Amino acid sequence: MRAPSARLPAHLDFLKPALHEEKEGIVLEVYVIPRAPCDSVEELRDGRLFLRVKAVPEKGRANKAVLDLIANYLDTAPSNLRILRGHSSRRKSILLQSFR
Repeated sequence: MRAPSARLPAHLDFLKPALHEEKEGIVLEVYVIPRAPCDSVEELRDGRLFLRVKAVPEKGRANKAVLDLIANYLDTAPSNLRILRGHSSRRKSILLQSFR
């Protein structure tokens, strides 16, 4: 894994520890806490962005909430994001297609 070479908006520079570049593009590593009181972007810890979502991890509801939360946070469409790994895990790798 290597650090992303694509230019990120300046206000997202703090995310660099949670980002790396793969063949498909830039990947954001996240840790998800489902069934939270509210949706929120928490902190960077251990190379991952911690997220809380209200949704339950059933039938893809939490995954959809994660993509919606990240899209809103990055000011992009959810269709520009894709879960690469971790569909049934709290640890997820999210492909940021809009930053290729």
